[in-house]
Amino acid sequence: MTETLSLVWLRRDLRLHDNAALYHALKSGRPVLPVFIFDRTILDALDERADRRVEFIVQEINRLQAELTAMGSTLVVRYGHPIAVWKELIQQYSIGDVFTNYDYEVYAKERDKAVGELLNEQGIGFHTSKDQTIFDRDEILSGKKAPYTVFTPYSKKWREELTEFYLRAYPTERYFSHFWKTQPERILTLAELNFKAVGEPFPARTVSDELLNTYKKTRDLPALQHGTSQLSIHLRFGTISIRELARQAKAANDSTFLNELCWRDFYFQVLHHFPHVEKNSFRPKYDRIDWRNNEEEFAKWCEGQTGYPIVDAGMRQLNTIGWMHNRVRMITASFLCKHLLIDWRWGEAYFAKKLRDYDLAANNGGWQWAAGSGTDAAPYFRVFNPILQAEKFDPKEVYIRRWVPEFGSSKYTKPMVDHAMVRERAITTYKKALNQQED
Repeated sequence: MTETLSLVWLRRDLRLHDNAALYHALKSGRPVLPVFIFDRTILDALDERADRRVEFIVQEINRLQAELTAMGSTLVVRYGHPIAVWKELIQQYSIGDVFTNYDYEVYAKERDKAVGELLNEQGIGFHTSKDQTIFDRDEILSGKKAPYTVFTPYSKKWREELTEFYLRAYPTERYFSHFWKTQPERILTLAELNFKAVGEPFPARTVSDELLNTYKKTRDLPALQHGTSQLSIHLRFGTISIRELARQAKAANDSTFLNELCWRDFYFQVLHHFPHVEKNSFRPKYDRIDWRNNEEEFAKWCEGQTGYPIVDAGMRQLNTIGWMHNRVRMITASFLCKHLLIDWRWGEAYFAKKLRDYDLAANNGGWQWAAGSGTDAAPYFRVFNPILQAEKFDPKEVYIRRWVPEFGSSKYTKPMVDHAMVRERAITTYKKALNQQED
C-alpha cells in the first residue's frame, strides 16, 4: 500500500527554516513532501520573457532541492494551473493533508479557496498558517474591533503587541528527519518555462548589525550602495523569515527598520480587509480625478527622459536592475501622479512589471500614498519638488550621475514640464474632483 504523506505547498516561503506551514506538516505524524507550482495563471500574464522574479525563483528552488537532496528527500516542482496540478498530485500520491502559508492577494485567496474545496472533496485536509507577516489579518484591531485605516495608530498598537511570542521561530530543523525519503526529482529550468536569464546577481540574504545601527541616517540616501537592506526580494519570496528580521531589529534597537516591517504588515491587512484597493482608490472620491493620461508623457517617464534628474535616475535604475531606491520610488510616483496627472494605476502597473521585489500590497500602498488616494493619504496639495528632493537626498549628484551620465551636458533633455505650473494644475484638478458633490 502506498504510504500516506503530508504535502507542504511552498509559494511565498521558499525556505526550510522557521517556516510555519512546514513546521505543522513535519509535526503531522506523516512523512512530508514539499511541492512548488509554477502557476501558469501568473506566468502567462507576464509580458517579458526575461523576468528577474522567475529567475530568482528558479535559483531558490534549486537551492531548496540541494538542501532536501542532502537529507534524502526531494522538492516536487510542477508547471501548470494549480487546480489541474493538484488533480494530478492527488492521483500520483496518497495525500492525507496539505499545509501551506496564507497569502493576502485577491487572486491567491480565490485560488486557495478553489484548491481547498478540491482537496476537501477528496477527504484531504487543507491547512493554512500565518507566515509572511508578524501579525495576521485580525490580530491588530482598534478598540472597536475594526481594522485600522491609518498607519500611526496601527503602528502604536503593533509595537505594543510585539512580544517574544510573535517573534519566536518555528524550530523546523528538529523534525527534518520527517521528510519523505525518496529520489530527487529534476527541477524545471528557465528555458523549459520559456524564460531567459537576466544574469545579474541578487542581493545577499542577510542584513548586518552595522547597517541596522546606521539605517535611520542612510536609508534616504540613494547614492549609498548599501544604505538600505535590499532584502525586499527575499521578503517577497520568503527566503528569509520576517520574524528573524524583526528579532534582529529589536536586538539592535533599530526602531526605524522595525517601522518598515510594520508598514509591510499594515499594507497586507489593508489589502485583506479592503480588497477594492487592488483596482480602485482606497478613498472612492479620488476616483473622480480627471487624469490627463498623456501616453507620450507616460513613455518619457517610463524611459527616464523627463528632464528632472532624480526622476530619470530612478526610472533608469528600475529599468536596468529591476529595483529602485525607496525614497526615489516616492519621488518618481509623485511626479507621475502630480506633475503629469497620470493615473496612479498606470505607474503601479509599470512598477509591477519591472520590480524584482514586486509585492502587490506594498506597491499598491505606496502608489496610493503618492497619489493621495490611500489610507495615510498625503494632503492633495503636497507635491514633491524633484529639484529640492535631489538637493536634499543626493546633494553631490552621485546617484544622478551614476544613472544619467549625460546629466550636465547638452545631450541631457530639457524638463518636460515646469514645476510651478504643474503643481498649481495638480492642486486645481484635485480640488475640483474632491469638492464634487456625491451623486
